[in-house]
Amino acid sequence: MTDAGAPTDHSLQALYRDHRSWLERWLQRRLGNAWDAADLSQDTFLRVLASAQQLDQLREPRAYLLTVGKRLLSNFYTRRQLEQAYLDALAQLPEDSVPSPEQRWLLLETLQALDELLDGLPTAVRRAFLLSQLEGLGYRQIAERLKVSERTVKRYMAQAYEHCLLVAL
Repeated sequence: MTDAGAPTDHSLQALYRDHRSWLERWLQRRLGNAWDAADLSQDTFLRVLASAQQLDQLREPRAYLLTVGKRLLSNFYTRRQLEQAYLDALAQLPEDSVPSPEQRWLLLETLQALDELLDGLPTAVRRAFLLSQLEGLGYRQIAERLKVSERTVKRYMAQAYEHCLLVAL
């Protein structure tokens, strides 16, 4: 017996069979390469599988897949920018301070996990949280940087902490 909110194998198989190649072509046009497009296409279907969406009741399956795919594409570009910023920062370090390839991989994985944890937060909330956690700024300093009140920063931080707790569950 299947859970009423979970997609049936049949509907997921049909969705995958009918739309995977279309989604991959769409992603490839945006990414410029087939490898990343194939990865993001698979990630899209994994997200669909993990959702509680009843696939056999979708009126516009391509629109649904595009929505999920666009979010993953946005995350992909954000992750690439984050990696590039990290690599640029590494290039500025003296040679004896450059982390080993293993340390770099661990740091990139940690940055990616942090980025995924904060995904979905409004930009200002995310920025306030990062200024607090990565730069060690106090609420007054964050308020000055973001040009908002301290009360707003407190609200942002509460929202960020609540989001992190909910995602961690």
